[in-house]
Amino acid sequence: MIGVFSDSHGDLEAFDAAYELLRSKGARRFLFAGARYTDLDEWVLWRRQKSRGGREYSDADFLADVTNWLGSQDALPRTPSRAEAPADVASEDDRRLVMERFIRVPERESLQYRDPSINNKVMDLMGDTLCCVVHDKNDLTRDDLLNALLFVHGKEPDPKVVQIGPRYFLTPGRLVGAAEQTCALLEKVDRNLRFSAFRLDGHSILEPQVIVLEKKAPKLSLK
Repeated sequence: MIGVFSDSHGDLEAFDAAYELLRSKGARRFLFAGARYTDLDEWVLWRRQKSRGGREYSDADFLADVTNWLGSQDALPRTPSRAEAPADVASEDDRRLVMERFIRVPERESLQYRDPSINNKVMDLMGDTLCCVVHDKNDLTRDDLLNALLFVHGKEPDPKVVQIGPRYFLTPGRLVGAAEQTCALLEKVDRNLRFSAFRLDGHSILEPQVIVLEKKAPKLSLK
């Protein structure tokens, strides 16, 4: 299962509530469709401070993190786990485990959007279906539309599924700036996908919708 949320705009408590709700529903990976791109980093720091009882990051914390990091460099590269999503980010190893679970994209207003080393869109395989994640669907190009069948985006007030021909456009709604704070869950069901959305109190506001996708080999255009 994949948790999907977007548009937290610095509200770390809303970000945290979405993560915990989707994790409790079985999400193993997460798509964060931007606005603000840096909220993931700030949320991790916020959670770590809470785990320390609100005290400031100390020299001892720094040394412990450096020790853990150095120790991890001798280990073989890991395949990201598909086990239960981590509940804690107290240590550097916990932080790395959580960050491995996220795919995120920047919004136009962010510095990261103009950084050539950071992709404004991310392609990811969900089963045998190619999915494109983007904050603003207006950033999609003709090549994107030719390559992928599933598009996950932010910048919409309400969660919804829109089908155009064989392609589906999914949005989880917003964590901030809409009538209701919402997030979504995307799961594989047999050979298809299922999309549902929830308020942060767990109340379902978009009943599960099955997404039947045509199976085709992606024609990736590399530039």
